[in-house]
Order: sequence, then C-alpha cells, then structure tokens
Amino acid sequence: MAIKDAALHALIEPVVTSMGFELWGIDYLSQGKHSRLVIYIDGPEGVTVENCADISRQVSAVFDVEDPIAGEYRLEVSSPGMDRPLFSLDHFERYAGHVVALKLRAPYEGRRKYQGLLAGIEGDDVLLQLDGEEYCFPIDGIDQARVVPQFEE
Repeated sequence: MAIKDAALHALIEPVVTSMGFELWGIDYLSQGKHSRLVIYIDGPEGVTVENCADISRQVSAVFDVEDPIAGEYRLEVSSPGMDRPLFSLDHFERYAGHVVALKLRAPYEGRRKYQGLLAGIEGDDVLLQLDGEEYCFPIDGIDQARVVPQFEE
C-alpha cells in the first residue's frame, strides 16, 4: 500500500467501522482536476445507497478538517459488488476457490493479465491455477485484482 493510500486508510477506516461497516478498500485515482477517491465498504447485511451517502457525509466532514488531498477530487462511496476488487492478502484468502482476474504491475512470461482459479495464498504470494498450471504472484506485483462472477446455466 502506498504511503498516501495508508494515510487515507488511517483517516477513513475509523469512520467506516464506527458506522458498523468494513472498509473493504480504497482507490485513489489522481488525474489532475478529475481525481477520484473511491471508498469501498461492506457490511454483514449488505450496503444500501443510504449507507453510502451517510459514510460519504462523515468522511467529507473528516476530510474538511484534515485536508488529506490537495486540489479537487470526487469522493465516491460504493459496495465492492459482485466483481469486487481484492486489495489485501486477507481478501485473497477469503476468496480462495473463486475465479479472479489479475493485472500485474510488470509482465510475467510476456503478459500482464491473468484469469484463473484463486488457490489461496502462501506467505505474501497469491496462488492462481490456470490451464493446469499453478502460478505464484507476489502481492506487491499485482496492480489490480477482481473476483469474476460465475453464473450457472
């Protein structure tokens, strides 16, 4: 986790947990005047639009005082959804047995995108089964990861 993300996480997590939700993760996309901070929350009963609005208001109040992001940005609060992003080793461990799509920071064997069955974790590595092979990717080498929803016919 980058230093900026860690600082944002430290400000946001107490707000989210005090309201009865889990801070699933954050994405800060710095794009000049069009920067976005997306906060993903999850709860045992799911997440409603009202929950997102309430947390958005509370986080905005904290940010008005702390001012952790210079310049303009758009704040979004969302459920991680069915195609939820995976941010931590705990997430990868929880979703072992599910199909996931990974995008690596640097190519491995000539490619950056992989999709396969998440076999679990081993130390700081994510294990992915694909085409009868098992791949071992260090979590620090993963740029993005998402669960790929599977629908039975």
